[in-house]
Amino acid sequence: MKILNIVGARPNFIKIAPLMAEMNRVKGFDPVLLHTGQHYDEHMSRIFFDQLEIPQPDYNLEVGSGTNSEQVGEIIKRFDPVIQQVRPDALLVVGDVNSTVACALVASYHSIPVIHVEAGLRSFDRSMPEEINRILTDQISDLLFVTEKVGVDNLINEGIDSRKIHLVGDVMVDSLLRHKDFSDRTSTILDSLGLEPRQYAVLTLHRPSNVDQAQTLESILTGISELSKELRVVFPIHPRTKKMIREFKLDHFLESMTLLEPQPYLDMIRLMSQSRMVLTDSGGIQEETTILDVPCLTIRENTERPVTIEEGTNSLVGTNGSNILKVAKSILELGRQRKKRSDLWDGKAAERICRILLDGNL
Repeated sequence: MKILNIVGARPNFIKIAPLMAEMNRVKGFDPVLLHTGQHYDEHMSRIFFDQLEIPQPDYNLEVGSGTNSEQVGEIIKRFDPVIQQVRPDALLVVGDVNSTVACALVASYHSIPVIHVEAGLRSFDRSMPEEINRILTDQISDLLFVTEKVGVDNLINEGIDSRKIHLVGDVMVDSLLRHKDFSDRTSTILDSLGLEPRQYAVLTLHRPSNVDQAQTLESILTGISELSKELRVVFPIHPRTKKMIREFKLDHFLESMTLLEPQPYLDMIRLMSQSRMVLTDSGGIQEETTILDVPCLTIRENTERPVTIEEGTNSLVGTNGSNILKVAKSILELGRQRKKRSDLWDGKAAERICRILLDGNL
């Protein structure tokens, strides 16, 4: 079975790694890998391929940056001749980035079955480009692999045939469990920064809704800079966020934080696993902190991953600096008690997916 696997952005690399490894391990697959080039710099791409042991892509579209519509249009334009050349038995896409929906559309136009891994997640906020990407991809997919029970409910409520839907767990968890021990043994990030376990927080911030509006960004940074007076804050800063902070003249908020470039996967896992808490607007990090059992403060009004709230590791804190500080102080004083664990977040999602594909479900 020739499966054309698509990656384009950093979260995709983490999710595709266990799938490519499993397809190469078991008989019956001829996996092909295509990188759209949506994320293309050293930290966002090559290092992740190396650390996650992902084979070098068979194809690279090198689309680069642009607006959402520009990226989607350019990917469609460049991908169309490739898929006609490869003629795969199926296309596999992961997550909710622009590469996911663009390549799924092209495959659908050519009557090639679409497999969506991490289907069914919903924030119910259509101002998020990722939400549009999720909905469209799920509607044109022939096989939908879901990470948590609420995803199954969402898909059925949207009229998708239940026979297409499979609850399999989370391939991002597969990657984390596979690499956590190696990260603990090899990463020197804590020593290089002089960090003591549980004596610092990690911050990530990149969503346009948070960083492209001066008032929102200032409110977030105000709360976190106050927190940094009580707990060291380590901030691997996204290039987009750095640009907007400078543009809005908010640089003074960063003076009390430890700034880093975006970190390779193994170092980022080590940073998060040993932290007192993580503050983020990332979807994937909500899942990773749940597995790492580290308190997560999600700087958003909603989440497409409600299981992380149910498990007690994640809190939605919005973008008001005072509320961010209030919840962070509560964790410093009281900690956070985990409520339960997800049964299928056990590191075997890729194995389940490949078994279902080999059973002839397409």
